Amino acid sequence: MRHDGRVSEDRADDPPAETSSVPAPNETADSQVTDNDNAESRLPKPLKTRLLIVIAAVILVFDLVTKIVVVHYVKPGNPIEVFGDVVTLRLVRNPGAAFSMATGMTWLLTVVAVAVVIGVIKIGRTLRSPWWALGLGLVLGGALGNLIDRFFRAPGPFQGHVVDFVSVGWWPVFNVADSSIVCGAILLVVLSLFGFEPNGERVTKSSSDAAGEADK
Repeated sequence: MRHDGRVSEDRADDPPAETSSVPAPNETADSQVTDNDNAESRLPKPLKTRLLIVIAAVILVFDLVTKIVVVHYVKPGNPIEVFGDVVTLRLVRNPGAAFSMATGMTWLLTVVAVAVVIGVIKIGRTLRSPWWALGLGLVLGGALGNLIDRFFRAPGPFQGHVVDFVSVGWWPVFNVADSSIVCGAILLVVLSLFGFEPNGERVTKSSSDAAGEADK
């Protein structure tokens, strides 16, 4: 009842007015941004094959140029001092592997180098990690540099001696390709130990695996 004696049309038990279920413009925009971010995160990373090829090509050219220059200017048995007797340019014809190892297995080292090149190229076709591209590029460029020596230098194909010229103290004489292969291999081992995969993802141990290893 109202104070003037009339009956009020408003009732206490009337249900409240329904609120609109249409989302606000800002909520719609935020949800679309979230969906777009999730979609982008699910997209595969771009291939790094071109990066691998570029790195390998740079190493290969650098290795070939330095060998040509050393063969032309450095005479066997007449080293050129760079930093006294510690670092010298010393021309050595190496029938073995890196750092003058396995000198009597030239043909086998050639076959191994060919297998390494094929393996790196196969992995590189699906490569999505820039760090793996760097490591594999170093290995590929170095392997190709020494492989060219195996095929085109004396005494003949599959038996060619690799040109080594960098002498540092007591360390065996090496070249650009040798150092590139070693650095690339070390980088690949480190990446594998820390769980970095060639596809650009990182594999981490689950808590259950970590607990299992701790119990052993």
